[in-house]
Amino acid sequence: MSHKLPGGLCLSVCLFLLAGPVFAHHGSSAYDSANPLTLKGTVKEFLFIQPHPLIALEVKDDKGAVAEWSIEMTAPNHLVRYGWNGKKLKPGDEITVTGNPAKNGLKVLNLRKISYTNGEVIPLGPPPEPGQ
Repeated sequence: MSHKLPGGLCLSVCLFLLAGPVFAHHGSSAYDSANPLTLKGTVKEFLFIQPHPLIALEVKDDKGAVAEWSIEMTAPNHLVRYGWNGKKLKPGDEITVTGNPAKNGLKVLNLRKISYTNGEVIPLGPPPEPGQ
């Protein structure tokens, strides 16, 4: 029996166990995908950062009270292919976002669609196939 086999097996098991948090990070179980939410608001801040860009969005309710929502986007290396950069959104921009809200009640939204309030869609990926 080779002396390298036990060492290689041990290394493989260790790498497998360490990879668990990576897969957990990319899960969507923290978000309520059955009840998407659409919000209209004003960009307070836009951070084009790793691992996920964030939009701080000020949203007014029916009574005029302002709540700040954190809008989490997909990875920046994906977004740059569709024209995104750190200057795509500016404080004061009026936008509409649709996404999956956090299940724990925090004002966090996992972004699925975004547009300016004039209706101009801001692409997050390739255009959908006809019929989708």
